[in-house]
Amino acid sequence: MINLKEVISTFTEEQQQDFILYLDKKNKRKDAKDSLLVKLIVSDNLSSAELAHKLYGKQNKPALHALRKRLFQSLIDFTANMSMKEENSIDIKLIKYILSARNFLQKGQIKVGYQILDKTILIANEHQLFSILNEIYHTKIQFSHLNKSLNLEGLIADFKENQQQLLLEDHLNIAYAQIRKSLVDYQQNKSNLDIKQLIENVLQEHQITISDSLSFKSLYQIVQITSISSAQKFDYYNIEQFIINTYQVIKNHTSKNKQLFYHIEVLYLIANVLFRNKKFTESLQYLDLMLLNMKENKQKYYSDFAAKHHLLLALNLNYSKNQEKAITLLEPYLNKKNLNMVAQLDIALTLIVFYYQHKSLEKAQKLFTSFYHTDKWYIDKAGIVWTIKKNLIEILLQIDLGNIDLVDSRLKSFKRNYFSNLSEINQERVITYLKLVEVYYKNPEIATSKEFKNKVETSFSWIDIKKEDIFMMSFFAWLKAKMTKQDIYLVTLDLINN
Repeated sequence: MINLKEVISTFTEEQQQDFILYLDKKNKRKDAKDSLLVKLIVSDNLSSAELAHKLYGKQNKPALHALRKRLFQSLIDFTANMSMKEENSIDIKLIKYILSARNFLQKGQIKVGYQILDKTILIANEHQLFSILNEIYHTKIQFSHLNKSLNLEGLIADFKENQQQLLLEDHLNIAYAQIRKSLVDYQQNKSNLDIKQLIENVLQEHQITISDSLSFKSLYQIVQITSISSAQKFDYYNIEQFIINTYQVIKNHTSKNKQLFYHIEVLYLIANVLFRNKKFTESLQYLDLMLLNMKENKQKYYSDFAAKHHLLLALNLNYSKNQEKAITLLEPYLNKKNLNMVAQLDIALTLIVFYYQHKSLEKAQKLFTSFYHTDKWYIDKAGIVWTIKKNLIEILLQIDLGNIDLVDSRLKSFKRNYFSNLSEINQERVITYLKLVEVYYKNPEIATSKEFKNKVETSFSWIDIKKEDIFMMSFFAWLKAKMTKQDIYLVTLDLINN
């Protein structure tokens, strides 16, 4: 059965109200219960039996099942109408133009039909809608024998050139799908494939190169999958210049204002890479650009990106000595409804780190209790990298809280569940790190000794600090703070700034 609560929870509060109004207008019977069902689904976490009792005053499974089916159909109709009004307004408009032009052409109104098609071509080219252009050229060629003034050879050349663009987009879409599928397998612990190598192989297989002949969406996909490859190995340094150079193609693209959603996504990805490389000033500049574009077109995409923007802004603030401001920025999201699940998890885990660094261990522990699902659930929702990070943070937190029994069980669980996976993805240094944490945990007095310091120094293959990922450095800062008996937040800032 379709989870109606899960579907409706993706709507904003305004969209939920619009849906209820839509149902009220649609209903012809005064005793229709679909609006009430929506309100109950939104406001309460009720079982089917409880829903039936509130709706009918008794158990009535057949009636509830029929009501759910009608409501799901209404959801489809409502979201389709909403999509036509918002996301695909240009596409729908051009499809109407094509249908209108064909009608005129079939009735012998050749001049009017071709005038409409010519107008449609201008708009479709402006938005780089190659599939729609394909339909327009197809229609023009189909009726070309009725238009004596038409340059058929030129029209065929335009049609073939557009087909090449459409084919290129299709190839990139296939490549994108293949790479994302491999990433899902990796995140769910089903594959240890080298994502970066996969990207290179797939792009080469489909003969895809970066140029301004690609659509804005295609350029975004290339930037995104490149960013994905860096996330696998915490290597953001080596892709920074590539994605910034790619953006130089994007920012002057003829259709950048027509593909605003993808433009905002690209700005976010670049800001994130710059943050991970500890370039806070540059990251904030791209976040400002992102916010500027979020406010375009009457803030059309503002709500879609607000949480991602605020999270990345808070991270930049936290690591730029503005911790209080960072915490204040994120705390309202803890009680925010209709927030994307991944965004919820990211914000909660980030706040735990902020509280931890702020020495608010009780606050961090209290927020950690909201993570009550199994690791398998978190891997499915947020990926294995996020889940490993969550477990590492919890082990460090429980050590500092002095919860000895909990630390022992978490350490054993982590070794059993993740050591083999970390080895497969060449992240042995995480294993090494946890072993050092365990040495400290079992004998805290050793932390300040020369012996332990030498052990730490010789345990890692250290890389250039400019190339090291900020989150990896944050974990090491915890260990260094124990070795130097200093404040963890100050040690973190010192490591990053030096």
